[in-house]
Amino acid sequence: MRFSTQTLLLQLGVVLLVVLLSGAVHAWLVYQRIGAEAENQALTLARTVAAAPDIRSAVATISKERGTPPAEILAKGPIMAAAEAARERTGALFVVVTDETGLRLAHPEPERLGEPVSTDPGEALAGKEVTTRNTGTLGPSAGAKVPVYAPGTNTVVGEVSVGYSMESLGESLRQDIVPIALTAAGALLAGVLASFLLRSRLQRLTLGMEPEEISTLVHDQVAVLQGVDDGVIGVSADGRITVFNAAARRLLDIPEEELPDDGGGPASPAAASVRIGQPWAAAVVPEQLKALTRDAMHDAEAVEILAAGRVLVVNARKALHRKEDLGWVVMLRDRTELQQLTRQLDAVGTMSTALRAQRHEFANQLHTIAGFLSIGHNEQAKEYLAKISETGPLTFPVQQAGLLQDPYLQAFIGAKSVGADERGVVLRIGPETLVRGTVSDPQDVTTVLGNLIDNAVNAAVAGSAAERWVEVELLDEPPRAGNGADGGTLHIVVADSGDGLGGNDPEAVFAEGFTTAAGGGAGSAAAGGHGLGLALSRKLARRRGGEVRVLDPGSPVGPGAVFMASLPGVTSLAGNGTEEEE
Repeated sequence: MRFSTQTLLLQLGVVLLVVLLSGAVHAWLVYQRIGAEAENQALTLARTVAAAPDIRSAVATISKERGTPPAEILAKGPIMAAAEAARERTGALFVVVTDETGLRLAHPEPERLGEPVSTDPGEALAGKEVTTRNTGTLGPSAGAKVPVYAPGTNTVVGEVSVGYSMESLGESLRQDIVPIALTAAGALLAGVLASFLLRSRLQRLTLGMEPEEISTLVHDQVAVLQGVDDGVIGVSADGRITVFNAAARRLLDIPEEELPDDGGGPASPAAASVRIGQPWAAAVVPEQLKALTRDAMHDAEAVEILAAGRVLVVNARKALHRKEDLGWVVMLRDRTELQQLTRQLDAVGTMSTALRAQRHEFANQLHTIAGFLSIGHNEQAKEYLAKISETGPLTFPVQQAGLLQDPYLQAFIGAKSVGADERGVVLRIGPETLVRGTVSDPQDVTTVLGNLIDNAVNAAVAGSAAERWVEVELLDEPPRAGNGADGGTLHIVVADSGDGLGGNDPEAVFAEGFTTAAGGGAGSAAAGGHGLGLALSRKLARRRGGEVRVLDPGSPVGPGAVFMASLPGVTSLAGNGTEEEE
């Protein structure tokens, strides 16, 4: 059986049950109302009969006598006549009058005169008026009992009991039940019609699919959206977020969606960032993403942006179904690792080329030293070794290379010096350089140091100084005892002979897309003028708890700008633990 059919039958069953319950409750309330009216009517009639002077006098007279008159005398007496006249006039089932002992003085059946009443008269004989529903000798009835007082006194000499047949109440209910039945039938018909309309609308909204099919479709969609590595953001035609998969949150460093506190407290920070259904214009995402969806073109060109320390390639496409505008689909792809691997591959290639070129020279140097020693020219050998130590164990074009003890920094800066030398720039190590430990996180050091050196080389080439140079100073700081640091901090200072920042704000050079490569300033962002290098370097440093900033903006005639970077936790000390030198 189809789900829509099951839903229809369930709705019909519920409507029928509600109508039956409502009709039964309404009928019961009507029956109770009719019974209450009968009790009130019986009470009124009983009061009238009990207050009649003839009844009070006659009952008081009989109560004074010893015993009760025979039934034949009571049947012809005034009490019987008055009671029967009242019963016939009002349509009551019975009007019974008793003496102070509960013996009948008036009854619709004369043969029962002088007998005790079938129901307890105690409350009425005690002076109380009561309404009752019980079954007596004449059948079930709703009635009332009222005491009879002696004339001129408050002495109870008997009671009057009046009752109306429950069968007559049922007749009244049957007369009232017709509107109830018609109302119930109308409600049932309306419910059936509404159920059929709801079934039809449900089939249109679900395109005729069963819930199992819809559930499978949703699971497949979630699996696809959450399983891909690319970020997917859906924006509806009215400008609201409809899709924001886990990859998009990871690439943009946005926490998972959370709901506000049920207790009325403030919403969590994640709930205030990006939520499904939230206006796209108010979402906490890079402005470049929003700008892509404002383009009139259906297929906007892909752009590179920097977000959460990642280089992302983003493009937006207009979603159309026939002529219906469904909104935008924004795709995000991570290119950070590819760029880092490319940078590292370039460095390795440069170093390998330099190493191959220097292999024979290194062998020649060893032969030269051996020759000096073999002929006894020790002083010449020492002078030759001193010259070699100025440029390190290999002849990279780096001045003061001997100040670097870490082999990784020697190799990396040596490789950078080869590229700088090819562009006519001298790369040198500053005299204050002191690195006592070893680099433990080469990837971040490569990214930050490489970007700063590349920018400085570009600035030196574009500068107006006759002598082009770049100076790098490095200093490692051991972790302080008790601060919980996992490694030491590497401080990097890079200066150049360029023409400075050219009047640009020192903070502006760290903005995504900023570059003065075309103008030749020292603030050129990444190598190649893409405007991402400095911004990426700062985000990487800040993610580790460090910083990248401008120490000196430089001057138009040189020297150029001075940049400083601090990278905590990227070095490890050997032999001296975490003790800090004075």
